Amino acid sequence: HFVNSGSEANELAIRMAKTYTQQQDMLAIEVGYHGNTNACIDVSSYKFDGKGGQGAPPSTHLLPIPDSFRGKYRNPVTAGQEYANYAKPIIQKLAKTGKGVAGVIVESILSCGGQIVLPENYLKNLYRIVRAAGGLCVADEVQVGMGRVGKHFWGFELQEVVPDIVTIGKPIGNGHPLGAVVCTEAVAEAFANGMEYFNTFGGNPVSCAIGQAVLEVVQTESLQAHALRIGDYLKAGFQDLQSRFPVIGDVRGHGLFLGVELVEDVAKKTPASQKAAYLANRMREMGILISTDGPYCNVLKIKPPLCFSMSNADLLLSRMEEILKEHAMRSL
Repeated sequence: HFVNSGSEANELAIRMAKTYTQQQDMLAIEVGYHGNTNACIDVSSYKFDGKGGQGAPPSTHLLPIPDSFRGKYRNPVTAGQEYANYAKPIIQKLAKTGKGVAGVIVESILSCGGQIVLPENYLKNLYRIVRAAGGLCVADEVQVGMGRVGKHFWGFELQEVVPDIVTIGKPIGNGHPLGAVVCTEAVAEAFANGMEYFNTFGGNPVSCAIGQAVLEVVQTESLQAHALRIGDYLKAGFQDLQSRFPVIGDVRGHGLFLGVELVEDVAKKTPASQKAAYLANRMREMGILISTDGPYCNVLKIKPPLCFSMSNADLLLSRMEEILKEHAMRSL
């Protein structure tokens, strides 16, 4: 189904899940963001738990950020299962009131949550729990998909799972308003209940031609392989800076979807929010746009366009090193 934005894609995916299951309750991740429409805001903790928000609506149930760096569970072998298990008591509580779960929506790498790479087997275990309760699994690929992670074309492939619904947003149009919802045949058939769905802006021939052209460029110019090569280079560069500047507590991500977490104390992992804000503002003054994410706004998000070159990467790393050496940065 073609739409004109990631928000519309996630809105439609949630509607599909509720239609298929005949349930209303959704599971989502703390500090997650899925779009600006009503249904998307209802599952976006980043919004309803933030400034101006009023908390989760009754139909939304939050799972903790599966953060292996500063979260409760950090063992790389067991963290995926331990974080996924949080879904069990929620589903059991719903069952006691005669309700079920419509589904769970998760970004394949958490963006607003702090560029969090999901622990190994997290989605595999979470999907199993949700599906056993009759719910659907939605992979939000709006930011992470289309070859950005390098190793795979889709972020969910990093977790070796197959979702029931995949949402795609802005990258497929490369700036043109276009998005898509891809689902299993069973979900599509349940949704085709006589209430016709169409989208004027997303499904028109011009938008589809643009989407096709973008996919061709990604393939013919080997942008997925390029994202892997440049991403690995950047990650290694940030790790080198980490070895020399202890304010960098963690470097994580895949391809051109990276996060650099700043801390005041390496052992305590105290968030260095002021330093992150300073670094982002100084980078802007130097002509490089970068911003912060995460519950404490202490994670630098590195998500440049897929055409980002090796010289661009060198400039980014050199500017960051220059700022990390600044006295004002160290004295904050």
